[in-house]
Amino acid sequence: MRGSPAPLRASAALTMAACSVGLLTRLSLRVQRSQVQRPLRRLLSCPGTVAADLSREEQSSGSAETGSEDRTPKKRFSEVQNERREQAQRTVLIHCPNKINEKKFLKFLSQHGPINRHFFYESFGLYAVVEFCQKESVTSLQNVTRTPSLGPEAAIPFKSRYLNLKLRNSLNQTSELSSIQCSNQSPPSSKKLYQLLCCAESVDDQLNTLLREFQLTEENARLRYLTCSLIEDVAAAYFPDCAVRPFGSSVNSFGKLGCDLDMFLDLDEIGNFTAQKTSGNFLMEFQVKNVPSERVATQKILSVIGECLDQFGPGCVGVQRILNARCPLIRFSHQASGFQCDLTTNNRIALKSSELLYMYGALDSRVRALVFSVRCWARAHSLTSSIPGAWITNFSLTMMVIFFLQRRSPPILPTLDYLKTLADAEDKCIIEGHNCTFVGDLNRIKPSGNTETLELLLKEFFEYFGNFAFNKNSINIRQGREQNKPESSPLHIQNPFETSLNISKNVSQSQLQKFVDLARESAWILHQEGKDRPSPSSNQPWGLAALLLPSVANNMSLSKKKKKPASERIKNLLDSIKSSGAESSTATNGRRAISTQA
Repeated sequence: MRGSPAPLRASAALTMAACSVGLLTRLSLRVQRSQVQRPLRRLLSCPGTVAADLSREEQSSGSAETGSEDRTPKKRFSEVQNERREQAQRTVLIHCPNKINEKKFLKFLSQHGPINRHFFYESFGLYAVVEFCQKESVTSLQNVTRTPSLGPEAAIPFKSRYLNLKLRNSLNQTSELSSIQCSNQSPPSSKKLYQLLCCAESVDDQLNTLLREFQLTEENARLRYLTCSLIEDVAAAYFPDCAVRPFGSSVNSFGKLGCDLDMFLDLDEIGNFTAQKTSGNFLMEFQVKNVPSERVATQKILSVIGECLDQFGPGCVGVQRILNARCPLIRFSHQASGFQCDLTTNNRIALKSSELLYMYGALDSRVRALVFSVRCWARAHSLTSSIPGAWITNFSLTMMVIFFLQRRSPPILPTLDYLKTLADAEDKCIIEGHNCTFVGDLNRIKPSGNTETLELLLKEFFEYFGNFAFNKNSINIRQGREQNKPESSPLHIQNPFETSLNISKNVSQSQLQKFVDLARESAWILHQEGKDRPSPSSNQPWGLAALLLPSVANNMSLSKKKKKPASERIKNLLDSIKSSGAESSTATNGRRAISTQA
């Protein structure tokens, strides 16, 4: 690369050479453009449904052009949750033969009422998700469904909405059967992702491409709410007015295909039940069992629900009751949907955190694209892991991105304290003594005037945290500014609601240093490419694709054996780049010089 010292030119050459023998070099970009296509995914809908509206929603969710925000009114998080839950209650999950006549299948189901939407997917077989227009149609279908005869084995009768379809006289129907187009439920392979990224027109396009390929599809989101609804049917046998609600990545708009399904058993409607006022001096109360503490009550409730799922829940396998954890939970696999599930109870602060992230993701189209890319980068270099340990979590990375975007000039995202000032009486929320109040109406929040590109934001994110004073400062999205660390943990990120907690307390010093080293190197790579980007004919990965290659981390580890750490050499290079570019605020290609403004 031009303008680089000899050792770094050699290191860069080695990096590019390693890349050139990989998956990408066998195909020229011209061939890739003609061969690489996005996965074909079709929503199977009957005429007259709202499939066209859905298509428009998906197109807008995958678009993140700078400065082109959607001006249509945005729904509250609670409105979206309620709509999804109501949809799920009108939906059935059907295990189908591998080949089926789709038209006859839909005609058969339509005897019980009009169908709003449906789609097929594969998970240990072929499944259909069918949403009726009325709940009564589900009841009608259940009334004609029989309990299977298992020969010498005995079936436990359970009237659920998880059904099994069998063909009568299947030999006579062979000529009418056909393969079904299934919706995609999995993220792209690493090979396909690299191909898609190298075919992009710009770094901004790369980040948006990654978002489109990894974000939850409409069908996957519906399947998650349906799974919660099916678990709710089981829990309702003991608690008739309960609700099982998804939280975390499944609902906060930052979930990727294949992520776990977190849900909690909401019993507040039962506990807060108040009968109509009656005249006279009499007051009726329910007879209940008393236990020493709320934690014991939670453990007993989850123990019973876990046993019920294990013994009677269709499709629930590998049930584990982890009742002595800080937050007791039931962990299991829902075989039909393919989701790994965690069930807790009355975890309302977690749901409020999900709402906050949902709002931040909806406020600016660049937020989700940047978060998805940073998370993907971190996973590519083993900074995050699905196994609990000393790694940085996806939640911590998301908080870091939000904090960084609050620090821009002008800010791209508002602080949580500012969102609190916009709240009205309806938004007031106190949970377990913690003030979780913030405005719920997205339309009351003024859009940011910041028009920085995703390429610039990604580059400056890496430099900002590559030079962040983690040894003395903490990250606080309530105030949007650095604060003195209240404890000695290597990384301190204040919990937005339980403010005395550090959500990154588990992160070790070595893992934090690894993050800093990779952030500095990634910032340097992006800056060097801005000056000397590889040509399309060179077959070299560039931009985000280059940052995802493991060889970046490997080369850095090798260079650490030298007397001067690689991260320090890169930091010095960045400092010299900034000082040399200080006289000009913009380069010839319109990009602003890297800044570490606080």
